[in-house]
This record gives sequence, C-alpha cells and structure tokens, in this order.
Amino acid sequence: MDDIYERSLAGDITKKDALMLIESNPFQLFDVADKLRKEIVGDEVTFVVNRNIDITDQCMIKCEFCSFRNSIGYEMNIDEILESVKEAKEFGASEICLFGGIMPHMTVEYFCEIISGIKNNFDIELHTLSPVEVFHAAKASNMSTRDALKAFKKAGLGTMTGASAEILVDSVRAQICPKKVSTDEWVQIITEAHEVGIKTTSTIMYGTVETWEDRIDHLMILRDIQRKTGGFTELVPMTFLSDNNKAGQKTSGVSGMEDLKLHAMARIILGRDIPNIQASWIKIGTRMAQVALNCGANDLGGTMMEDKISIAAGASHGEHLPREGMIDIIKGIDRIPVERNTLYERV
Repeated sequence: MDDIYERSLAGDITKKDALMLIESNPFQLFDVADKLRKEIVGDEVTFVVNRNIDITDQCMIKCEFCSFRNSIGYEMNIDEILESVKEAKEFGASEICLFGGIMPHMTVEYFCEIISGIKNNFDIELHTLSPVEVFHAAKASNMSTRDALKAFKKAGLGTMTGASAEILVDSVRAQICPKKVSTDEWVQIITEAHEVGIKTTSTIMYGTVETWEDRIDHLMILRDIQRKTGGFTELVPMTFLSDNNKAGQKTSGVSGMEDLKLHAMARIILGRDIPNIQASWIKIGTRMAQVALNCGANDLGGTMMEDKISIAAGASHGEHLPREGMIDIIKGIDRIPVERNTLYERV
C-alpha cells in the first residue's frame, strides 16, 4: 500500500487503482486513508455551529430516495425564516443552511428575496441552493444559470451546497432521480458557481442502485472539477437512509463497513485536491463517525439544530449535537477539536 499512499499524495490515483483497492484488505485501506489524513490535514477535527432550516416540504421532483417531500405540505414565509435565523444567531451559529424543494413559483426573484432578507438583517454565513434549484429557478425566470448565480451572489449568497449530485452517472440518475439535472448539467452549474465566485461543498449520496465503479466515477468527476476551479470546500458523503421512500423498498442501504470504505476511498482518490472529508454524524451516528475520522475523514459536520430530511428517512441519531457534544466526540478519539466556519476558517 506504500505506493498507493505516495500516488495519492501526488494526485496520481487512477480508476484502475481505485477498483483494485475496493478488493483489498479493508483495514489496510483504512490505515492508508488515515495516514493520508494525518499528512494532509493533521490531527485537527473541524466542526461548524449551524442550523438547518427546511423552508418547505413541497417538491415536484419526487425522487425515489426522498422521504421528506409533501408529507405535510408547508412552506415558511420570510418572517418565519428570519425568526429561525434569529434563534440560530442567539445560539451562536455561524452558518445557516436553507433547504427546500422545487416548485414552479420558486424563481430567481423568490430566492433573492429570501437571501437578501436574511443578509440585510443578520451577519451570518448563508449556505443554500443546489444545482437543481439553480436550474429550475433560472428556467422559471427565463434566465441562464450563470446569470441566476450572479443574481444570487449579488443578493448575498455566501456558499452553495453540492447537493442534488447523488451519483453523477446518468444511468443511475435515470433510476433514482430522473427529473433532476443530468450529470453534465450538474457539472456545468457547479463550475459556473465557482467561476462567478461562489464556493460550494461537494456530495455523494451512495447506497441505492449504484456500483462501486459508479461511486469511483463520481469521485473522479469531483476531482476533475476541483482541479479546474478549486471551488469545493469539502466532500460530504451521505449514506442512503431507506425509511419511508420508494428506493427503500428495493434496498436497505449499505453496511457500516461500506460506509467506512467510502470515506477511505474518498480520501485516497481526492488526496490533496479536496482535503476536507466530512463524517456526517446525523447520517451514520456519532460512534461510526468517530471510526470514519480514523479512516480518512477530518470533519464532523455541523451541530444542525434540526435536520428534518434525515429524520424523515430514518436517521435515529438526533437532530442537534451541541458544541460541547462535538468537542467531546472529537476528544474521545484523542484528536484536536477546532470550530470552523463554512469556508473552513477558524472561528
């Protein structure tokens, strides 16, 4: 595995290498990923104090894997959103994550009103919108996606999510999210965001119908984008949660071992290109997150305050992990806790 370690640091891991690694001893894989983590980012484990605000459960896309949409049929107004942001600020949050669905009335103007409303009232990082939301808002407003992104940035958008990526393989997307953007459209919009000065996260949602080869192709697409733009702040692996959705009738997701292998493979493939790999405690649990932090990951994600989407899909690890809880989890594996903001700057 020494050659894999050196080639990862040099950015030379190939698809052939990655496919070979999947068949290797997983504990050797974890060891290499952990050594890479230590070399690339050291022993600090970062986290952000944030709040997720799910502004609506209405969505016309209806993805096979989604458990949240249209369960009640609510949509928050601007005053309700601002009250939630106010509560988060009082709690000490540095980041607000807004999530929603796709509906015909959600135009560029609609999102700009929300973004400017928040930024005009609060000094807080606003992390929201994904390529699929940008695509449909631009379409509803008869604008190009690049012009829509420029409008969002002018309104005060700080960073954008890398959500709606799922698996960036069109044959997989045709099965689990056929009404979402294509792989090429996702790549185009993310690239445009980076080019107009909006940094984004990157994500992978794994555990439905895709193969390991699909996952590797996805990670290499992300690596290619990063080498072109440098606009990704992190990778957020998201294991599929199978409760209350159609995709869950076909698969129950993956094992904990596969969760760990995904985090390790991400570290090895992405190397120095995307140095921050998140272990999402709300998706895999705090104990498994501790293990993932020893298999290549270096970030514990956010305190959340709430995550209705994961809870609806069967996450049973709570909706809020306070700052003190984050610190205890990190110290529990003899690592150094560091509070960060969305851009991975120390708070």
